[in-house]
Amino acid sequence: MKKRILITGAAGFIGFHFAKQCLEHGHYVVGIDNFNDYYAVSLKEDRAKELQQFGLQVERLDICDETLCDRIQQGQFTHVVHLAAQAGVRYSLDHPEVYVKTNIGGFLNVLEGCRKAKGVRLIYASSSSVYGSNTKVPFAVDDRTDCPVNMYAATKKSNELMAYTYHHLYQLPCLGMRFFTVYGPWGRPDMAVYAFTRAIFEGNPVEVYNNGASLRDFTYVDDIIDGIYSALDCPQEYAIFNLGNNRPQSVHTLMDLIEKETGKKFNKQFLPMQKGEIVETYADIATATQWLGFRPKVTLADGIAKFVAWYEEYMSLDKNGAARLV
Repeated sequence: MKKRILITGAAGFIGFHFAKQCLEHGHYVVGIDNFNDYYAVSLKEDRAKELQQFGLQVERLDICDETLCDRIQQGQFTHVVHLAAQAGVRYSLDHPEVYVKTNIGGFLNVLEGCRKAKGVRLIYASSSSVYGSNTKVPFAVDDRTDCPVNMYAATKKSNELMAYTYHHLYQLPCLGMRFFTVYGPWGRPDMAVYAFTRAIFEGNPVEVYNNGASLRDFTYVDDIIDGIYSALDCPQEYAIFNLGNNRPQSVHTLMDLIEKETGKKFNKQFLPMQKGEIVETYADIATATQWLGFRPKVTLADGIAKFVAWYEEYMSLDKNGAARLV
């Protein structure tokens, strides 16, 4: 059945991939993004240009703009998929106010728009960061999440609480997706896979926190998109799901795979654990498997091979024949 879907953050990493999948399946899609400069705007613009090939013109609209409520009401959408956010754990240490404004204030606009529109189902991005200092692994959706260790995590947990409140008060259907370390083509330059790959190609030293012993449930973007897409037809009125690979691996392993694919060696600078970080993420995906049929398919080795191939192609030359600066 054809759906009418509003996607926030459509020029972002996950939003771009999700919009592309929805368009390929013939759904009517509206995408919005504020094209902020947290990382290179050129990458977001290039994603938006790719989406134009499918007939989608990403609208410039900030989720903090109150006109977003009107946009949701006027669109007669069946679904709002909220993927826009101020991302990044480390950036939140020095800029907490940006996270409160965007991730909490912006989300309130989304919720109000959905409430007033009526009949809209909301799917929103949460994060594995909400598990904070939880030491039980794997992380299950019913584990405690009241000990966030950075402001990014605190705002994502706030989103879950706000969504529950709107579901309780107004019967708004809300499904939250806790993403676990997403990577892949068109990824974010501030995340480890992209940053490490860029550094090894450019011959720059790499800062490796916790001596590379930290474990992450690296999840390939196509698997994440399959999980979100399945949520469009999920019969649950309120739920939270873990979307992760269910196979945590060390940063050491990640770096070994990047070295293998590039044929180069890292110049590693080992550093202690950084404030606000956690040692391990590991998704219990039983609930997502039950309700969404979620079964991640892409191994870290295969995913890194795909990412490096994309990176080499994307970074080779721009239209003027010059090396890209992203």
